[in-house]
Amino acid sequence: MKLRKLGRSDIEISPIGLGCWQFSDGAGMVGGFWEALPSGTVQDIVDASLRGGINWFDTAEVYGQGRSEQVLSATLTRLGKKPGDVVIATKWWPTLRGAASIGKTIGSRMSALNPFGIDLHQIHHAWAFSSIQAQADAMADLVQAGKIRTVGVSNFSASQMRAAHAALAKRGVPLVSNQMLYNLLDRRIESNGVLAAAQELGITLIAYSPLAQGLLSGKFHDDPALIKTRVGPRRFMPKYWPSGLARSRPLIDELRKVAAAHGVTASQVALNWLVHFHGETVVAIPGATKRTHAEENVGAVGFTLSQEELRRIDELSRPFL
Repeated sequence: MKLRKLGRSDIEISPIGLGCWQFSDGAGMVGGFWEALPSGTVQDIVDASLRGGINWFDTAEVYGQGRSEQVLSATLTRLGKKPGDVVIATKWWPTLRGAASIGKTIGSRMSALNPFGIDLHQIHHAWAFSSIQAQADAMADLVQAGKIRTVGVSNFSASQMRAAHAALAKRGVPLVSNQMLYNLLDRRIESNGVLAAAQELGITLIAYSPLAQGLLSGKFHDDPALIKTRVGPRRFMPKYWPSGLARSRPLIDELRKVAAAHGVTASQVALNWLVHFHGETVVAIPGATKRTHAEENVGAVGFTLSQEELRRIDELSRPFL
C-alpha cells in the first residue's frame, strides 16, 4: 500500500490499518462486546494484515483492560516483528479520571505493549475530569520524555479538537489525529465541522467502524435474522431493524453494482470510498475476526473507483450526513 503521513508527523501509515478491539479476549465490559478469539485466529488475522501491506495497529487500554495490547504485542512477536517494524496506536481511557492519570498509567501501557513502543497515544474521548489543556500538557510531557512519539484524540468534536490542537501547539507538539465514527451510513463528521477542521489543521481522521459493524457488507440485508445471533447491542440498534435496512438498501445495491464491475466486494468498495473521497485526510481501521476478513480489508485499496462511481456512492449515502 502507498503510505501516508500521520498528520503533521514523520510517521507514515497505510490508508488501512487494523482495529484490534476484537483482541480483547472477551474481558471487561467493553471487551465483552466481542467473543474471545483463539490465539491461532488472531495470528492469522495479523499475519494476513501484514502480508497485505498494513503497517499499523490500533488498540486501547479499555479493550479488555489491556488484554488487546498484550495479545497484539505477543502476536507480532511470534510473527517475527521487532520494534520499529510496525506502527502502534493505543488510547488512554478518561472516564472518572483526571489528566494526572495519563502519566500514572503510561507504564502499564508500555508494559502491555512491550517490546513495542507507543507511536500514537490517544485520549479516547472528551469525558475526563480535567481540562483539555491539562490533558494536552500531560501528553506533551510523555512526548518530551520519549515515552510516546505522537499525540491524538478520539471522539472529539470540532471545537474540542481545535482546543487540543492549540493546547499542544503551546508545547511545540502537533495533534496528529482524531479517531471518529465514520462510514457511509454515518457521515456526521462532514456536517458537524470535524472534517473541515481536520483538513484545515492537517490532522488525520481515523475512521473507526468503517463498515458499520458489517452492515455495509449487505449480509444483514440478505438475512435480517442474522442479527439475532450477534453478541452485543447491535440487535437493539434501529439501523438493523427492517425499517433501517430498507433505508440503506439503495446504497447497498449500488455498492454491490460497483463491486461487481471491479471484481471485489461491497465492503471493499465502501472502504475504498472512505479512504479516497477526501484525499489523504481519512484512514480507516476495520476490524477482523477471521483471516478472510483481514484479506478482504487489505484488498480494499487494490482498485480505483471512477469519479462517477465516487459521486454516485456519495449521492446515495448523503441521507446519512
